[in-house]
Amino acid sequence: MNGVVLPEAPAVPEARPVRRVRGPRRKARGPGVVRVRRRKRTAGALRRRGAAAGAAVGRRKGGRRRYRIGGKRPAALQRRRLPAGTEGTEAGRERTEAGRSAASIEEALERGRYEGGELLLEQAVPAGFTLGDLTLQDVIAAGVDSLRPRLLPLIDAAGVFHEFEAALAEGRPLSVVRLGDGELLALSHDRVYEAAVVRREAPFLAGAGMAVPDHAARDRLAAAVRQASIVGVPLSRRRHYGPLLGPALAGNGIDIRSLRLTESTINYSLYQTGLLARLMQGRRLLVIGNAAPGMAARLAAAGYAVTGVITPVRGFADIDRVIGEAAAARDSYDLALVAAGIPAVVIAAALAAEFGKAALDFGHLADHIAARPPGEI
Repeated sequence: MNGVVLPEAPAVPEARPVRRVRGPRRKARGPGVVRVRRRKRTAGALRRRGAAAGAAVGRRKGGRRRYRIGGKRPAALQRRRLPAGTEGTEAGRERTEAGRSAASIEEALERGRYEGGELLLEQAVPAGFTLGDLTLQDVIAAGVDSLRPRLLPLIDAAGVFHEFEAALAEGRPLSVVRLGDGELLALSHDRVYEAAVVRREAPFLAGAGMAVPDHAARDRLAAAVRQASIVGVPLSRRRHYGPLLGPALAGNGIDIRSLRLTESTINYSLYQTGLLARLMQGRRLLVIGNAAPGMAARLAAAGYAVTGVITPVRGFADIDRVIGEAAAARDSYDLALVAAGIPAVVIAAALAAEFGKAALDFGHLADHIAARPPGEI
């Protein structure tokens, strides 16, 4: 064109097929064949790569490794297996949880036994000595035996029965009252424990006849304990029973050694030994308390002479009314059975001290008798 001669284009060699190769290296092996050699990645390389990329390989929030690369997860992080045949079932999960709970409870009990017994003994052993084969029980038994001169005697059921028999025969006053956890906690509020603590520990006190705080009621209860002929005290060493007896009495200025004592369950002891039936036989009975109507019906059906019933008793606010009604009827009964919660202590003591009667703090035994079949007590 226009007289210009172009040079001949060089020959283009035949194009070979192009293969995409992943990985950093490749090595041709024969025409058209490629073998890929992958780089071996070490655990360290993976960790570095993961850190650089911001993706924590095999790590948890906070940078802790969740499991070993190339290994198993730690046992604490492995999913626990349920017993054979129960995996995945609700019952299996419940049984597993129950087993864990039982183990936790047993561990707590064992710790309590140690800290409440063996630890105290451990601390009491003089330096340079060992108990050897002596047990906690051996030491306690020896200690109690050495303290025998300081132990306080209790009048048993037969002794209380004979006291009542003599008082009724001679026309003398006699009151037997009983102190349980309710009475001791009532005496203790703002003396041993703050009132708020007693309300929290003993929400049942309101139902037993005392709303805490009530210092006037507490002081009246303490005066009744001093006034009673015989005082039943708890033998249990649970927290609000025996261990609270001394502090509760001392906090109200009562010397426990000045009292004549029996067990706080003397009502049941008299009942179970048959002595209560003998005591009531041939005597005119006054029954006092919320369970009095039912109890009086059962006693009458069984052949006992019930000459009076006073009900209801609504706590300390009703005490003076009840005492007034009992005083008005004092010539019509020989023995008063008082089942009125904490106020029973005050009522029984007052009937004896002020009106010369015999009175027994009857407690929940009244509910038991009221629930018996007709003709039985």
